Amino acid sequence: MADTTGTMAPEATAEAGDDGVRRRDFIHIAAVSAAGVGAAATLLPLVSQMSPSADVLAASTTEVDVSAIEPGQAIKAVFRKQPLFVRRLTQVEIDEANAVDVATLRDPETLAQRTKEGHADMLVTMGICTHLGCVPLGAAEGENKGEYGGYFCPCHGSHYDTAARIRKGPAPKNLVVPDYEFTSDSVIRVG
Repeated sequence: MADTTGTMAPEATAEAGDDGVRRRDFIHIAAVSAAGVGAAATLLPLVSQMSPSADVLAASTTEVDVSAIEPGQAIKAVFRKQPLFVRRLTQVEIDEANAVDVATLRDPETLAQRTKEGHADMLVTMGICTHLGCVPLGAAEGENKGEYGGYFCPCHGSHYDTAARIRKGPAPKNLVVPDYEFTSDSVIRVG
């Protein structure tokens, strides 16, 4: 195999292996690349069909005009097919909520944590009891507001205060405050 000059014959070099790309390596790279492109082409439509449709995106935010809500009054709106409570607190209700020792609450939150800065009188919560998903009373005129003047769930007896914090009954958490922002002094966008 070695000639008189000490070099290897070409056949022996191929058998011993050299650092060049062999035909088998190229075929493996091409096959893996084709499989990757095929997998991406298959998965792309499957993943893209899971994105929300136009009607769902349209329902993902709700704008509520709060200019007509008087202090002490609440309204019900709909956000993502669930009730939304928007309440303008009176100064007395704000003072009562701020007077509560937060450490004594089951789900400790201050009124300031539940409202937006500069709008401490405007409380926005989901109208779903955190116990079993009932709709509490207290948002409409003349409804029972419970022992703490906020909301009352008659199904199982959960009482919420003026800041919609759980004070009595089986509900484990406060009424949920959704993501929202004031787009103007009179309009909020929820979602």
